Amino acid sequence: MSAKNEGNPVQDKQYLPGNDPIYARVTEALNSIRPYLQADGGDCELVGITDEQVVDLRLVGACGSCPMSAMTLRAGVEQAIKRAVPEIVRVEAAP
Repeated sequence: MSAKNEGNPVQDKQYLPGNDPIYARVTEALNSIRPYLQADGGDCELVGITDEQVVDLRLVGACGSCPMSAMTLRAGVEQAIKRAVPEIVRVEAAP
C-alpha cells in the first residue's frame, strides 16, 4: 500500500470481485431502486462489498447532500438490498 492511501478506509478494504454472484444481486437490487433516487435528482454508486458482506455505497447528486441521506440509506437502500440479498449484513456510506 502506498503512503498516500494509508488510513483511507475505502482503500484499505478488500472487496468481492465484480463478477461475484452476490455483487451481481446487489447491483440488481440497486438498479431496482435507482429510479426513485434519480427522480429526486440523486443516485448511488456501489463502491464495493467486503468479504464480511458489508456493502459500501456512495450517495451522489442531490442524495449526497440531502439531510435525509442517512435515513434514505438505512430505511430505503439498505432494506431493499437486504430483501434481495439476505447474506448482506449492512450497508455503509462510503466517503
